[in-house]
Amino acid sequence: MESQSPTPLVAEQHMHDKKIHILLAAATSKLYNIAEALCQNKNIAIRILISEPAEKHFLGQSPEQPDYESLLQLDGVDAIYRDEDEWTPPWTRGGPVLHIELRKWAHILLVAPMSANTLAKMTKGIADNLLLSVIRAWDTTGMVDMGFKTQKPMIFAALAMDTCMSRHPVTEKQLKVLRDEWGCSESNPEGWVTVLSPSEKGMASGDIHAEGMMEWRDIVAVVLEYVAGLSKP
Repeated sequence: MESQSPTPLVAEQHMHDKKIHILLAAATSKLYNIAEALCQNKNIAIRILISEPAEKHFLGQSPEQPDYESLLQLDGVDAIYRDEDEWTPPWTRGGPVLHIELRKWAHILLVAPMSANTLAKMTKGIADNLLLSVIRAWDTTGMVDMGFKTQKPMIFAALAMDTCMSRHPVTEKQLKVLRDEWGCSESNPEGWVTVLSPSEKGMASGDIHAEGMMEWRDIVAVVLEYVAGLSKP
């Protein structure tokens, strides 16, 4: 499928549009539902990140498979980006770098769900796709991207993995990084990450005890709470 993204994105051109910018990365059949629900708020603008594994994950497997063309018809969805858009057209010296422009553009990053692979890579600082590059480039200090008075949040809907993967010792170590070191809490007011707890339910693998993503309506409700709490200077 050809990219649907405009070229190039220059974040500065959107800084005064009076909208809350949500960068949405999702590998779920509920992608359309999440985007449509968020677009009901006319003060929200959305850009969607779709990695190659995410695009193939549900291909032909579910009648709820997102129709990416239909996503672009939603009033509020500005663009869809894929990994190859980082270098298409070829970057020229002095030109905008997509993952940096997306970082600057976004006020909220929502990843739904956060896979075991993404969890492992981002806590190690690996940036080998567009989403991970945005995460790696995020303004974690809240002092560089000055679009808001408050720090820009990342929201991760955890975890899309089976029970053995979620209970593996390395998973708890990685989650500890997110919750204790990066997480926003009373004990860590400088944090920027919120991890939404998973639910036990059947998954595509057939494991009925798997850790599945939080119900999509609840995820939307959390995001809208953040939207309501953000204010531009």
